[in-house]
Amino acid sequence: MTQPPHPQPQDANPYAKEQPPQPAPAPDQPQPYTPFPQQQPQPGFAMAPPQAPARGNLGLGILAGFVTMLAAAGAYGGILGGTEHEIGYAAVGVGFLVGLVTGKVAGRNPVAPVAAALMSLVGVYFGQLLGEAIIGAKQLPVTVTELFTDHFDLLNEAWKADADFLTFVFFAVAGIAAFGATKRAAG
Repeated sequence: MTQPPHPQPQDANPYAKEQPPQPAPAPDQPQPYTPFPQQQPQPGFAMAPPQAPARGNLGLGILAGFVTMLAAAGAYGGILGGTEHEIGYAAVGVGFLVGLVTGKVAGRNPVAPVAAALMSLVGVYFGQLLGEAIIGAKQLPVTVTELFTDHFDLLNEAWKADADFLTFVFFAVAGIAAFGATKRAAG
């Protein structure tokens, strides 16, 4: 086995050419910014800063808020159906989660808080309908799915009969929570 004509240290890059020494900048000139001082850029390679996650996309923010609204409405409906009582904190949670996700993704778009508030109202309504369906499925010989698909009018009538002033207070608080959470999450 023969050795190369110019032995190099074990950790050196055999393909790198030696760089001529760079003159030191004058003390009154600004120093160039290097994000990672221990790494020097190689000739021909540009060092770019890492990209931040996408923010400020209203369409994606509304889509993410909608998916969150469906999940939160399902959880809220499950809580209502399991306890057979309206729980105001759960309605606020629906609004807060929808607003948080929408604000994080949509950024500072002025439409985002309004969209999040509207989605939270829909989420609270669907959550309350799901809770009514779970309660109704316990008492009637039908499934929750059948109540939503075949007997939606009966389900909506049951919701109207159970709705009181406090129901609409939960709607308002959820909308306000969504609006505020969107503004805070957007920064």
